[in-house]
Amino acid sequence: MTHAGRLHPLLLHFPIALVIVAAFAELVATLKSRRRWHIVSVANVRAAAVSAVATAATGWFLAASLSVDDGRSLHWHGWLGTAAALATIGAAFTTVAIDRRPSTVRWAYRIALWTAAVLVGVTGHLGATLVWGADFLRP
Repeated sequence: MTHAGRLHPLLLHFPIALVIVAAFAELVATLKSRRRWHIVSVANVRAAAVSAVATAATGWFLAASLSVDDGRSLHWHGWLGTAAALATIGAAFTTVAIDRRPSTVRWAYRIALWTAAVLVGVTGHLGATLVWGADFLRP
């Protein structure tokens, strides 16, 4: 499992980008009432959900194989990453019923998607802190 964990840095950028693009596309779809942007959002969140599973799993494998100085940050990073993956999967599952009950399910989708996007941002920041140090944003 140690070798699988080493794939985490390679895999993590894909679902992050997909979730952010999906959230942005859904925001545009909401503000402009354009179905095309919603279709882009749904396609991205479904792909993100699949890749989030692999990313979260390899992250846990990597965490188990590391000895990290800041165990608390690693702990938060792992659980927030898992929450982000679950929110993304939840958003992807809601897309199945969007056409049958549009208004209720669409808002459930939007809430799950935007929650996932916030969790992805926070988790990514914690991950960068683990890799680059607490002052990685300073010039």
